[in-house]
Amino acid sequence: MAADGLVRIRQALPALRPAEARIAQAVLDDPASVVGKTITELAADVGTSQATVVRFCRAVGYAGYPEFRIDLAQATSRRAVEQERANVAHGEIDPDDTVQDVVEKIAFHEARTIEETARALDLEALEAVAAAVAAAPRIDLFGVGSSGLTAQDLAQKLQRIGLVCFASPDPHVQLQSAALLGPGAVALGVSHSGLTVETNHALRIAHERGATTVAVTNFPESPLVGHADLVLTTTARETQFRSGALSSRIAQLAIVDFLFVRVAQRLFERTTENLRATYEAVQPHRLGYERRARP
Repeated sequence: MAADGLVRIRQALPALRPAEARIAQAVLDDPASVVGKTITELAADVGTSQATVVRFCRAVGYAGYPEFRIDLAQATSRRAVEQERANVAHGEIDPDDTVQDVVEKIAFHEARTIEETARALDLEALEAVAAAVAAAPRIDLFGVGSSGLTAQDLAQKLQRIGLVCFASPDPHVQLQSAALLGPGAVALGVSHSGLTVETNHALRIAHERGATTVAVTNFPESPLVGHADLVLTTTARETQFRSGALSSRIAQLAIVDFLFVRVAQRLFERTTENLRATYEAVQPHRLGYERRARP
């Protein structure tokens, strides 16, 4: 499965040269308009050369401008159909939107983020990560801020099926934990931007210690990927009221669910028994348990 043109441009944007980045931003700001432009017109609008436009196209995975424009037209058409289906005129949230508008737009963006993440996900990498996690004597999960919450969510799921998993919210503890890893262990770092200093440091230490390292990020050219043996890429999109911290969360949690279920399948009998045992362990802490348990 491959990401469409707009997703690929967003993911490549931080790594592009300044002139290429201007072209990318012009495409993201008004893709429908760019579809109708010749390479000469686009270069003139952005204030660059035709050669730079060609370099931009190649930087985001196309042989040249014609191939890029065809894929962009298909992506733009698909977005228009999705927006019509969701009853969303456009994606951005306006100051005068009603509460219904806000709910519909956010629901549209989050559903589309999950669909795009699933469509673009490297399934071979997902399978390799699941195999490594299922066999690991220990799994360490790194992340700070909202990405740290994603790491803790995965840790809670893996712990429930009996895997030894750590996800400390303290960056110093993450570094100490990474230093104790070795071959066979798995270290997974979560960072939307791939630029988070603490997560990069922890994953680098784990990689140097010989652990199998995994990066979960929105940008496959980010520094975090340089410390990873395997990469799981999200396709979250920022808007005016949905910064990286908001837009990344739903995509990261989708990756967590894909990975957890695949690990659970590999350990099916163990998973079933451990889920039952952990479920029963917390039942006394639910209101009305004594009444239900009474013979």
